[in-house]
Amino acid sequence: RAWMSGADIVKVFPASVLGSGFFKDIRGPFPDIKLMPTGGVTVENARSFMEKGACAVAIGTALVNKKDIAEGRWEEITRRAQTIVNCLK
Repeated sequence: RAWMSGADIVKVFPASVLGSGFFKDIRGPFPDIKLMPTGGVTVENARSFMEKGACAVAIGTALVNKKDIAEGRWEEITRRAQTIVNCLK
């Protein structure tokens, strides 16, 4: 419905329940729909989602959590962000 209503990218939530294999399976019948997993995407599984057909990934608490923000641990957030970028290259 989102794609037919004109969305450029369709958010798929929760991706952790569906798994990266879902993205490979759905690309067959719907090759033109750009899908973005969110909810359960981590440093460890982000690349798998991309390799299986996601056009992007949305990473929330695996990147930024309340404790790091409260404690001003910006270096840790930056390190995790760099790790994610490197893993997706």
